[in-house]
Amino acid sequence: MDFMKIAKQRHSVRSYTKQKVESEKLALILEAAHVAPTAANAQPVRLLVVQSEEGLAKVSKAAGIYGAPLAIVVCADHARAWVCPFDKKQTCDIDASILTDHMMLQATELGLGSVWVCYFKPDVLREEFDLPDNLEPINILVLGYSNDKPGDTNRFDTQRIPLEELVSYDTF
Repeated sequence: MDFMKIAKQRHSVRSYTKQKVESEKLALILEAAHVAPTAANAQPVRLLVVQSEEGLAKVSKAAGIYGAPLAIVVCADHARAWVCPFDKKQTCDIDASILTDHMMLQATELGLGSVWVCYFKPDVLREEFDLPDNLEPINILVLGYSNDKPGDTNRFDTQRIPLEELVSYDTF
């Protein structure tokens, strides 16, 4: 499958079957995160893979996970984050987003559905999973086999601003 096909095929899935994600597929998804770039190669992201019923119930206290059999809590490790010397911005949110996107696209290639969850209660995750102080939950990647119908790969023609509005060359 080529990249544009994967990118257009991926859509937010909010209904999952009960079928577990195979360990081989999970390993490839985690490998996609492992090879993702981070600022200054600082690698300030930690992943909490949650598959057990007990663990998924804990995640569900913080966010809707749509009955998915797998959730990955993506955390930024502020103790490892690179800081831009000009504006002092930590890049761990960006790094966490890059890892999440790599995992989402790998999951799509493997025939899995996903949804990137940012609407969650971080304090609940922190308490339920006893997260250390230096880790901040950034998002939850929910994964599994989709119950949804496939996304329309032509939806970008109507659901996105025109490319001419998105892109400027040499000046705004």
